[in-house]
Amino acid sequence: MRLSLSSSYLVLTGALLLLLVAAALHASFAARALLPGVSLMNWQVRTLELTDLTLFSEASYTRNLALADRFTPFQDSPMALEHFPSGSVAGPPAQLRRP
Repeated sequence: MRLSLSSSYLVLTGALLLLLVAAALHASFAARALLPGVSLMNWQVRTLELTDLTLFSEASYTRNLALADRFTPFQDSPMALEHFPSGSVAGPPAQLRRP
């Protein structure tokens, strides 16, 4: 028995929809399984008073972009060279871009 082209398309579409539903169900169950771990991490962050994520460790003004100000890059030295690559990848915070 040979399937027509339209029947093959419908079978393939149905199989892909079943896979999509299975993936959504798996994601739902996996998220519920990870919920206790996320709660533990939230408790640790609150208890240890952790700050934002540290993106770069080279220069003080690139470690935490939320804490940088206009003078932070010059704290190393007024004539200090730029810390590459973090200084070129991470731009200044939005509040510092205004004149």
